[in-house]
Amino acid sequence: MGSYQPSYLSLYKSGELAKRAERLWRRLANCDICPRQCGIDRLQGETGFCRSGRLPIVSSFCDHRGEEPVLSGRRGSGTIFFGNCNLRCCYCQNHQISQDHKKQKANETDCRTLAGYMLHLQNNLGCHNINLVSPSHFVPQIVKALLEAVPMGLRIPLVYNTNSYDSLETLKELDGIIDIYLPDLKYADDKLARKFSKARDYVLHSCSAIKEMQRQVGDLAIGENGVAQRGLIVRHLILPNNIAGSYQSLNWLAKEVSTEVSVSLMSQYHPTHKAYRYSLLSRPINIPEYEESLKAMEEAGLEEGWAQDMASHKHYLPDFERNNHPFDPAD
Repeated sequence: MGSYQPSYLSLYKSGELAKRAERLWRRLANCDICPRQCGIDRLQGETGFCRSGRLPIVSSFCDHRGEEPVLSGRRGSGTIFFGNCNLRCCYCQNHQISQDHKKQKANETDCRTLAGYMLHLQNNLGCHNINLVSPSHFVPQIVKALLEAVPMGLRIPLVYNTNSYDSLETLKELDGIIDIYLPDLKYADDKLARKFSKARDYVLHSCSAIKEMQRQVGDLAIGENGVAQRGLIVRHLILPNNIAGSYQSLNWLAKEVSTEVSVSLMSQYHPTHKAYRYSLLSRPINIPEYEESLKAMEEAGLEEGWAQDMASHKHYLPDFERNNHPFDPAD
C-alpha cells in the first residue's frame, strides 16, 4: 500500500472510532441499521427480516482473486462473506449464504474472532484490502471488530461490498471508516425490486446511499501498484428483459453522481435459486442486451471502469470498440 494510510486509523487514535462503535451497538436494541427498521432487540437475540441477532455471521473468508482488477491486484482481495441478507433476491447466486438462515446460524462468531479474520487476511495471506461482502445488517459488529483489529495491527483499506439497500444514518457513521465503497445498482424500478428482491423503495434507498458514498470517498483513487486505495466503484448487473433498467440506471449515475465514477458492468447473470419461477428471469442475458448496456454506458459518458466479457466473465478495461486489454497491475 506504500504510504497510504486508511482514515480509520486516525479515528481510532482520536477515540472517535470507539464512539461510533458504541452508538451503532446501542441501535441493535431497537434495530434500525438498514432501511427495513425492524425495531427488534438483536442484543437479546431477537431477529427480523435479516434473521440475524447480536453476533456476526461469517460464512467464509479468503484471498479472492476474482473481484474487479483494482481490488484483487496480484495478492487478492481479503473477502469476508457475511451470512444472511436484508434482501431476498430470487436469483441470488449466493443464496446458500444469504437465505439459508438455519444453516448460517452455525456460522455465528464474535467480534474479536472477526477481527482475527481481518488480521489473517492481511498478515498471513497478504491481501490488498478487507472486502466486507453483504455488510449492511452487520455494521455495528464490523465497527466493533475494527476497534479490536486496529491495535492488533490492521492497516489496509476496507471495502464495503453492498447491495445498496443501506440506511443513510448508518452510512454516515461509516464516514472515514470505509475507504472503498462497492455498491450494486440493481434496479431502476421499485415494482421490480419489490417483486424480485422483496425490497420496498429500493431505488430511493440505493440512490441516496450511492450519493452518500460518493460524498464520503469520491471517485476512485489508485495507487502506484495499480490497486485501489480509496473511492467508489458501482456494480451494475445486466438482467434479462431490461429488468435492471440499465439505461436509466447508468444515466442516473452520470447525471447525479459523477461522469468520472467507476462502473463495473457485469454480464454474469444466469438463472439460479428461484429465478426459474419467473419467465422474465429464466434465461441468461443475450448479446443484444449486453450490447445495449454497453451502448447505454457509452452514451451516458461513463468511461471509467470495466465491462465484463460475456464469454469469459472476466473483467476488462472498458473499450466500446471491442479492443479490450486485460488489466495486469504491478504488485
